[in-house]
Amino acid sequence: MKYSVLAIVCAFLVSCSSGPEKDFSTINEKQITDYIKINKLEAIKCESGLYYVIDEAGEGSKPTSASTVQVAYKGYYLNGEVFDESSERGISFPLKRVIKGWTEGITYFKEGGKGTLLVPSHLGYGPYDTRGIPGGSVLVFDIHLISVKK
Repeated sequence: MKYSVLAIVCAFLVSCSSGPEKDFSTINEKQITDYIKINKLEAIKCESGLYYVIDEAGEGSKPTSASTVQVAYKGYYLNGEVFDESSERGISFPLKRVIKGWTEGITYFKEGGKGTLLVPSHLGYGPYDTRGIPGGSVLVFDIHLISVKK
């Protein structure tokens, strides 16, 4: 009897852990690499799983993860559906207050630089639906780093 209860508890714990906490790393990696191949992008992969493409290097200063930046951007899913977009003048924000993919990714650009960030879900909004973004989503951002505030 004691072993039956233990088996039921273990089975319950295992079945509960396969819910929304699902690890999307492998799925996102394949989605991103397929997207890069289909769109013939020359992307750089970071240790974190973030990919980025630099279209224009820019000539100004480079931000750090502690910088406040002004960025114009368009955010969309791999299918091209836009979920957010700034004006051409962009928006200003501290890099410590945005998703991890931006905190890391924006630091690869110099002022005036343009490119794309391909953000796996663990560097975006994770496995849960957040503000209309489905859990586990890869997010693509076309960015223009307008300025780095001192």
